[in-house]
Amino acid sequence: MHSDIRPLVVAALSLLVLPFALDLVGLPLRSSIDVVVMAIACLGLNVLVGHTGLVSFGHGAWFGLGAYAAALSQLHWFPDGIVLPTIFALVLTAIAATLLGALILRRRGVYFSLLTLALTAMLFAIAYRWTALTGGESGLGGIKRPQLLGLDLGSDWTYYWVVALIGFVVCFKLWRFHASPVGSVLVAIRENEQRARFIGYPTNRYKLMGFVVSATVVGTAGVLSVFNHRFASADAISVAFSGELIAMVVIGGMRSFLGPALGALFYILFREFLSIWTPHWLFWFGLLFVAFIVFSPTGLVGVAGRLLAPFRKKPAGEAAMAGRTLSDEPLPPFLLPEKHVAGSILEAAGISKSFGGLKAVQDVTIRVRDRSLHALIGPNGAGKTTAFNLISGLYKPDSGDVMLAGRSIAGLSPERITEAGIGRSFQITNLFPGLSVGENLRLAVQGRHPRRFDPWTSAHGLTDVAAETAALARYLGVAGMETAEAGTLSYGGQRLLDMGLALATKPRVLLLDEPLAGLSAAERQRIGDIIKRISADLPVLLVEHDIDRVFQIADAVTVMNEGRVLVDGTVEDARSSPKVQEVYIGSGASAVAARPRESAAEPETLLAVSGVNTFYGKSHILSDVSFDLHRHEIMALLGRNGAGKSTLLKTLMGIAPPASGSIRLAGQDLAGLSSARIGRLGIGYVPQGRGLFAGMTVKQNLELGRLRRITGHGVHWDLERIFDYFPRIRERLDTPADFLSGGEQQMVAVARALSGDVRVLLLDEPFEGLAPAVVEQLFESFDRLRREISIVIVDHHLDLALALSDRTVALERGRVIHVGPSKALRDDLALRRKVLWL
Repeated sequence: MHSDIRPLVVAALSLLVLPFALDLVGLPLRSSIDVVVMAIACLGLNVLVGHTGLVSFGHGAWFGLGAYAAALSQLHWFPDGIVLPTIFALVLTAIAATLLGALILRRRGVYFSLLTLALTAMLFAIAYRWTALTGGESGLGGIKRPQLLGLDLGSDWTYYWVVALIGFVVCFKLWRFHASPVGSVLVAIRENEQRARFIGYPTNRYKLMGFVVSATVVGTAGVLSVFNHRFASADAISVAFSGELIAMVVIGGMRSFLGPALGALFYILFREFLSIWTPHWLFWFGLLFVAFIVFSPTGLVGVAGRLLAPFRKKPAGEAAMAGRTLSDEPLPPFLLPEKHVAGSILEAAGISKSFGGLKAVQDVTIRVRDRSLHALIGPNGAGKTTAFNLISGLYKPDSGDVMLAGRSIAGLSPERITEAGIGRSFQITNLFPGLSVGENLRLAVQGRHPRRFDPWTSAHGLTDVAAETAALARYLGVAGMETAEAGTLSYGGQRLLDMGLALATKPRVLLLDEPLAGLSAAERQRIGDIIKRISADLPVLLVEHDIDRVFQIADAVTVMNEGRVLVDGTVEDARSSPKVQEVYIGSGASAVAARPRESAAEPETLLAVSGVNTFYGKSHILSDVSFDLHRHEIMALLGRNGAGKSTLLKTLMGIAPPASGSIRLAGQDLAGLSSARIGRLGIGYVPQGRGLFAGMTVKQNLELGRLRRITGHGVHWDLERIFDYFPRIRERLDTPADFLSGGEQQMVAVARALSGDVRVLLLDEPFEGLAPAVVEQLFESFDRLRREISIVIVDHHLDLALALSDRTVALERGRVIHVGPSKALRDDLALRRKVLWL
């Protein structure tokens, strides 16, 4: 159990003092009972809103259901009773919440919220119109508070102390619930539900448990309220009442245990005093609610924290990653497999996956041997991450099978695949950012524990979980920084922790998706060494763009290209394969690129980039990038996967604003401007994947591209000029964009980027996934465009990019490593291999 019992002490003292404090300000005892009742309701609602991150707009339904159930059962079945009506109401509420929760929780986000809103609106209509049962707008009267165990509950003082006792019991039970394994998982779901599933938690079951607990506690408040006022009405089921409950939770502080109870007190005081002065007190309460949302999202608890902050001692501490410790410990014993196998432990046999017309993975077979490091490499769009997702359960294969230790796991849910023995990290770090390092690791270890569904025992009291968490922290080298918030770690620290979460699930096979991406050289070396050490005991399937490091540490390599396996064998097989080299550096020959192209480049600099640095969160993607683009020049932006090419285009377009440096277009600085403003200044952008507006016609796509971009900055592109370059578009003007072929979609994407006034065109993988005939059409169109505008092109078809371009800028790990004429790289394969290979 948590040692911090301060919330319970505060709750007990508050319940003792409350009636006397409200009496001093002139409020009757019944107002004190209302405060406790509403506090219970808000604490119940906060199980969902604050702790699980599920916003219910209809929790008044459970309040009203509890009230009506208690009232009707006393009137018809248990006359002069209070215990049996209460038990009946709570059991009915719990059953109804289980059945309806199982239905409502099938939807997430706004759809969940709208379903709860629909539920309370429907129940309100029933309660208001079913006069024979509920009394309709007149409600149900005649509710009694009989004697109980010699206590006269008809006395408001006696009833207050009973309600206060029940309120304290609810506080105690919720305090235990939130500290339990189930409570900790609900917080993990709030932080990152996908990651919770991939460390082994069936999140729908946990959310249903939270939903039923929340509804039952709110139903308890409804029962206490109906006996307080001796009257039941439909008002408690109204949408307005549900909105008031949410407002109380938010104003009090939904991330605090007792904050919602404070919000209930504030609401009743505000209502009682302001209603004396104006009948429109709800209007002013609404304004106050908006003010809290805007200026203090943490509510009154957050305001109090800021006011008290200057008087609190701040412990001196170093940056989170300063607590790292280097360790050469062997893999903790609890992570070691019980036995090893001689051959393959994981086999993905003939797996395929299509997304619409895109065949992302086609008949791919990957076999991972026990105690080996198997690397999966290939260019952008090769299908590596999709294959990873098929193995780990994010997607279900269209065909083929995935076998783990002889057992088929294809198509199982992520949590069941994790339970079977697959642990994975993610390409983009996937943590519980608001929780500490220790909590992240503990949650992952706890996912294997038999008491992970325990709603009562303290999660921190599971000694074996605590011991394994500590051992894993020492192994990863993060011992000493367990209390640091995961979201505050450096990017390298987050990468390490992400890998630690996968390892903590006690996998039989560990899947790591680009664990070295965005790291410094020292961090790549450190984490690469850890991965190699792990593979001596646990087989590792690694997707990584840093093929230099891959070839240093891998035991086997599978190379993918265009959704298929290109090479499967040893490191030397992959390194020496002409097919693999062709994928990464081109073949030096292409029918489309065979004839020489006449340059139209002029000496004048149109776009000047100087010292640009760009970050994604804490990952330093571009480092001091500098180059210039001349008028009517085509520049190829090349580099291996993860070099920063697409990020550079997004930086030029303002999608990923630079942290520092200068970007000048015709003398005007673009750094810091919005993408819309940069587009109006004459830059057109064609993203990878085209990004057309599905459901809109080609004409509507082009009209949106032209909207507010006729500015005089560059060449003016009207429809006739576009048809001259892309005549096929004329025939497809009234066709929905998502009905076009891939080549036609790419033409429309380019035409939309040109629409308006444009002087620089940015092309990100324009030839990706297209048939040779379509590639040739686009290539010839781009060649003609050089006489109109300047172009920056990123494409992994290097022969095409080099044949089309005048000059090449090569990137490696976010830095410019080569600038020179494209002809040199086009004609000299040895130079190309030196710049772009190993």
